[in-house]
Amino acid sequence: MTRDIIDINDFTILVETADSETVTIDSCCFDEPVIAVAFYGSGNVDLKMKYMDKVRDFNYTKGLALSFYADEKVICEHTVAANKPLECIVVATATRNLEKLPNQEGEIFTSMLKELVNPSDHYVEGPSFFMTPEMQQIVDSVFKNTYHGKTKMMFFRSQMTALLSHFFGQLAEMQTETINTTEREKLELARSILAERLDNPPSLSELSRQIGLNTYNLKKNFKEMFGLPVFKYLQNQRLTTAHDLIRSEKTTVQEAAWQVGYDSLSSFSNAFTKKFGYRPSQIK
Repeated sequence: MTRDIIDINDFTILVETADSETVTIDSCCFDEPVIAVAFYGSGNVDLKMKYMDKVRDFNYTKGLALSFYADEKVICEHTVAANKPLECIVVATATRNLEKLPNQEGEIFTSMLKELVNPSDHYVEGPSFFMTPEMQQIVDSVFKNTYHGKTKMMFFRSQMTALLSHFFGQLAEMQTETINTTEREKLELARSILAERLDNPPSLSELSRQIGLNTYNLKKNFKEMFGLPVFKYLQNQRLTTAHDLIRSEKTTVQEAAWQVGYDSLSSFSNAFTKKFGYRPSQIK
């Protein structure tokens, strides 16, 4: 397990990774009440927020952006396994620092995360959603960075500012959109189905039947909610997953292509190069 804690202005940035062949529990807590946003990378680790006699479970975290308030009584518990490594970035600020945040950031937190600024319990969950491709790209760059010292601080400062900007921008769009809670849950189910079946995804009509939403609303609202059309999103997830498999040396390039559903190595290589700007064979 690696855990970097970086203080930037009145924000604390926690960057945590863990990988284990056996089921392992990784826990952390906060020294004082904080308002935080957690961004989860490609690991898809299980999460429990435990406080007093209550537990909030998250069984699908890959790509999740989760805002919350937590005090000293809250334990954040990750269950790490061979197929569920941990990749998590937490951007947190102590509630006492809200008024001191630079560039009107305190006002943004107060206006858009009201339930967290005025918490009603030891743990209060704010808005959450699955990240846009732009946000996912920033998160991926953090886990792949090789900077040190002052250069690393500059890199983190720029990336965290960009990540929070995207988070609040997406949150503003969500607050004005018309997708109701029931449809939102169905669309999140569609996203989960696609993620679990990268190698053999359902057709659009089959996916529509599985989640109980007509194909028109599925196509329209999926793009509105996740920022990409259904199968463009699927392709993005396939290539990102393949990149992670090759980078971690768990598979060869050919095996990675097969695992995410590409029969043709040349088609996979071309799509990969178009997305990342280099060929899969160049990762190592």
